Amino acid sequence: MTGSRVVAVGHYQPAKVLTNDDLAALVDTSDEWIRSRVGIETRHVAGPDEPVDELAAHAGAKALASAGLTPDDIDLVLVATSTAVDRSPNTAARVAARLGMGSPAVMDLNVVCAGFTHALATADHTVRAGAATRALVIGADKMADITDWTDRTTCVLVGDGAGAAVVEAVRPGQDAGIGPVLWGSVPEMGHAVRIEGTPPRFAQEGQAVYRWATTQLPPIARKVCERAGVAPEELAAVVLHQANLRIIEPVAQRIGAVNAVVARDVVESGNTSAASIPMALSKLVERGEITSGDPVLLFGFGGNLSYAGQVIRCP
Repeated sequence: MTGSRVVAVGHYQPAKVLTNDDLAALVDTSDEWIRSRVGIETRHVAGPDEPVDELAAHAGAKALASAGLTPDDIDLVLVATSTAVDRSPNTAARVAARLGMGSPAVMDLNVVCAGFTHALATADHTVRAGAATRALVIGADKMADITDWTDRTTCVLVGDGAGAAVVEAVRPGQDAGIGPVLWGSVPEMGHAVRIEGTPPRFAQEGQAVYRWATTQLPPIARKVCERAGVAPEELAAVVLHQANLRIIEPVAQRIGAVNAVVARDVVESGNTSAASIPMALSKLVERGEITSGDPVLLFGFGGNLSYAGQVIRCP
């Protein structure tokens, strides 16, 4: 195989919306405090009867419909998540069952906020190796399940949702639509973002993450563009992990993508972990802010201080 490409995307968010004023009724915070520090205005929150695999399946179904494919056309399902409650069946298997798939390979990946870009690279490598022909790649997280809603430093950040992409092998004569991945981590700083304990709870060292992201990630993202043979100024869009507007804006600026649309879905969705990149990408496509063939930088970062990025061509 000579490569793979993203042929369609889709996203899903629960109906319930929490505003900053809603949170101000729960903890000592305010709309102004939240907006000024993280840029978030609203977030969607799933109910107790909406498990993460349901969110993932909704997004996957939308991506399949957009691609004009049936569930049986998929032979690999990859779900990036860190909030699945059960170990087995894994989330990918439950998504496959919900969608009525035949007998795909099913795998979950837990690289927290960088999960989707890791999963997308894994799908690309699998297709290139000839082990799959079409993959459904999903980032889905239900952060509400792992959040202490009495902790104002974390509960103001999070939201729930899912985003999906259909990946398939390119045909002879087509250029690859997914560029080389650049990935890595800072293992000794794994304590900076954590989901630990029983019950598991999300915690982070906000200032450490901010300093690392704004200083260390821009040169890595530029190297991603270099590997893809695309100059930063040629990018049509930059879709970073939607962690915090105060991280997204300076990192995007320091990459040098002066002509790119910068995804700012964090404002209306909060930090949805592995869902944030595919969800933001799907919304850009849905709104027509980017068009088929446009070069788009995807760059995930966060838990484990892991990162992964690639330049794709817009479906």
